[in-house]
Amino acid sequence: MNGLDRKVEKESRSLLNELRGFDKGGFLDLGHPLLNRIADSFVKSAGIGAIQAVSREAYFTAMEDSGSDSSTDGVTEISGTRKGQPFPYLRGQTNLKSLEAMVKNTGKESFQWGLAAGVYSGLTYGLKEVRGAHDWKNSAVAGAITGVALALTSDRPSHELIAQCAITGAAVSTAANLLSGVF
Repeated sequence: MNGLDRKVEKESRSLLNELRGFDKGGFLDLGHPLLNRIADSFVKSAGIGAIQAVSREAYFTAMEDSGSDSSTDGVTEISGTRKGQPFPYLRGQTNLKSLEAMVKNTGKESFQWGLAAGVYSGLTYGLKEVRGAHDWKNSAVAGAITGVALALTSDRPSHELIAQCAITGAAVSTAANLLSGVF
């Protein structure tokens, strides 16, 4: 084995070790566990949100091209847009306005996913440190505050939407916490 092969093998191993380390340490080291957890959750979830937004748009474009009806008319998402047409200017066309709308909405959805994950992760960590316990109460409070944050990022936040998102966030995170020991 010559020197170049060893160098390539060493770089390959270090890349693999870095990728394996994402599960343990995260992407960033900001000097404090709370900041690391928030930033790591935000980055990972924002990426997932971008993939979800683009895949959803590809699905709706394909369904529109095939002439199928998605039969979700009248149902709205948290962003206030119709599920049948989540991006108002996207019509399966390849014009500049369509591309700009997709990029804008993908960015917004990435931010919402990252915000939710960062806020929830930071709050659960902070509450665990302050209270000295990680239980359903921490999850309920973090879920409610995360729900409020998400509702405030919607196109038309209202008192009803904020309350609904807070209750839903608290219920889902509490259920997840209580069921985590069951499965």
